[in-house]
Amino acid sequence: MDILIFNVHDVVLMMTSYQCLLFALLLTAVRSEQKNSYLLLAAFLVTQALIPMDTLISYGAGVRQWAIDTSPNLFYLFGFAYWLEGPVLLWYTRSLIYKDYRIGRADLLYLIPFAAYALFEYFTYFRFDSATKIAMLEGYTPQGESLINLVIGFGRESLRLLFGIFCLIEIRNCRREMRETYSNVERIDFKWLLILVWGFVLLRGWAVLVNVALTLAAQMDIAVDFRLMGLASNYTVFILISAMIFFSLTYASMFEGIDRKQVASSADAVMIGAKEANQETRPAVDTELAERIAHYMQTEKPYLEPSLTLEQLAAKLDVPKRHVSTTINRHFERNFFEFVNHYRIEEAKSRLSDPHCADLTVMDVLLDCGFNTKATFNTFFKKLVGMTPTEFRKSAYRGHGLPEKTASVQ
Repeated sequence: MDILIFNVHDVVLMMTSYQCLLFALLLTAVRSEQKNSYLLLAAFLVTQALIPMDTLISYGAGVRQWAIDTSPNLFYLFGFAYWLEGPVLLWYTRSLIYKDYRIGRADLLYLIPFAAYALFEYFTYFRFDSATKIAMLEGYTPQGESLINLVIGFGRESLRLLFGIFCLIEIRNCRREMRETYSNVERIDFKWLLILVWGFVLLRGWAVLVNVALTLAAQMDIAVDFRLMGLASNYTVFILISAMIFFSLTYASMFEGIDRKQVASSADAVMIGAKEANQETRPAVDTELAERIAHYMQTEKPYLEPSLTLEQLAAKLDVPKRHVSTTINRHFERNFFEFVNHYRIEEAKSRLSDPHCADLTVMDVLLDCGFNTKATFNTFFKKLVGMTPTEFRKSAYRGHGLPEKTASVQ
């Protein structure tokens, strides 16, 4: 009886597939408001489970022959996952940062390369009988790869890299647009998502280099150790998938998406204001509205509400938010995030220098002034005041002739 023997490299590929499939199965059973995101993450993990299987069948020393003897249809079947990975990662990224995101018809256009590849494989491989397929597979070596397959492989890896870059652009745009809409941006922590996307971007960039190395070896007979490069990629994927599962379990449940329509409409208002700013005949700044906004901020202090948004401020002023956004950007020369937090810092300065607030800690003050985290508060305070909150309090208390120990409450 023949026994199929796996080496350690094969085991790593199988472990990657196993943990991806297991975690994907667990995600489908999760009951959460983020169900759409969990399902897309599960779909992404399935693609990550199928890709190692394609590598194992195509290049595994023992597995390849076993697959030929078992069914030649196993070849290229799992390779379809390469073309699905990028779109699914982009959809997952969008579903995580936009709580109202749903896959629309325009998103399905990302599947065109997948459909084109499916047609190519059908006409060049799957439409033939088993004997013909086996004849095509026998005697294959990576060095003998055809030019057309090398070109397709390069295009495939480049496309995966491109989708990763699309994800980074999506995150960057969302972070920028949030500052035009929200007064607190801590509601979305992009750190782990950036780790995930950057990890796969770097891996896909490496995969492009592996494909170039394979092309040099196959077409130009240049000695490049593409096998070692591929093995390094396989091990790195295993580590990255393990880290991704950990971060997903730890942080994804705390990740609160934002209203895409609200952000988009605010971004449109900013773009219109920017276009007007570049026009020589642009209308004058509405100073009356600017004074009204400033007066409302000083008297009603809406900035003390941590979740204050541009839409809420516009509703309280009974003014279209496009006009409010344009006035804030052009007259006060700040985005909404900076504008509101400027008032919060002024309020914090007042409380930190008030001897009657000596019993309040810095944390008490920042929370009372509308900040959600100490990191954001300290960053803004140092930027606008030039010193830390504690240093400012000590300086203010010295001016009042009070002992510094009174100001040292943290």
